Amino acid sequence: MSRVGKKPISVPSGVKISLNGQQITVEGKKGSLTLDVRKDVKLTWDESEKSISVGIDEKDADNRAAKAQWGTTRALVQNMIFGVTDGYEKKLEIVGVGWNAEVQGQKLKVNVGYADPRFVSIPEGVTVTAEKQNITIAGPDKQQVGQMAAEVRATRKPEPYNGKGVKYANEVIRRKQGKQFGS
Repeated sequence: MSRVGKKPISVPSGVKISLNGQQITVEGKKGSLTLDVRKDVKLTWDESEKSISVGIDEKDADNRAAKAQWGTTRALVQNMIFGVTDGYEKKLEIVGVGWNAEVQGQKLKVNVGYADPRFVSIPEGVTVTAEKQNITIAGPDKQQVGQMAAEVRATRKPEPYNGKGVKYANEVIRRKQGKQFGS
């Protein structure tokens, strides 16, 4: 039995849920998200209690794949509901003299010490703000926000000697001592 999957998902006011077969659509003030649910997992929407229940069939109780998808599906739907109400946000910092970032249309231009700037495309539904050495990535889809932040960080990962590079705002870079000369 999935401990996560058994918990019902409470839906706050202002969020519209629609089930169409194995597809769930969640709409809120931050946008709309859609998820195709595997056929092993069953979703039920209770309008009176404003909650979604996730479950599996009795015949799939011994199926490991179905049990694994049970809790995963519940977590994905919970993340969708949080995303359309509050949204997700990642903050990055660029550490380096003269290094910066700026938004140009649907691309993020990142200057991080290479001969040419690096460009990272901004997915639809994600908003990016760049102020000199601070980048904020926000949107309703947790996966898209995290993927975009990882791609920006991958342009120049922080190095352990001087700490230069693109890092998450709350990330701590373990510093190395470097070479020692003399005795």
